[in-house]
Amino acid sequence: MQALEQEIKELIISALSLEDVRPQDIATEAPLFVEGLGLDSIDALELGVALQKRYGVTMSADAAETRKHFGSVAALARFVAAARTDAAAPATTR
Repeated sequence: MQALEQEIKELIISALSLEDVRPQDIATEAPLFVEGLGLDSIDALELGVALQKRYGVTMSADAAETRKHFGSVAALARFVAAARTDAAAPATTR
């Protein structure tokens, strides 16, 4: 999971053009919005698009659910890992 967290930190920096931020400056469990990294709603949209392009994940229309996924780098990593697992699982037939 640490490798995925590192990838997500690098993706945040590149997608949002955070030139003065390094991956090690982003605490894995720290909030991404308001406190912590201090991102805003426009950043959330840009980051969501970047995550979709990089990992093929889609965000729920449920604002509370999406807000939970964007809570921290760790939360995003768990979301991406779960989406990868779901995508890799064989389809069942009835």
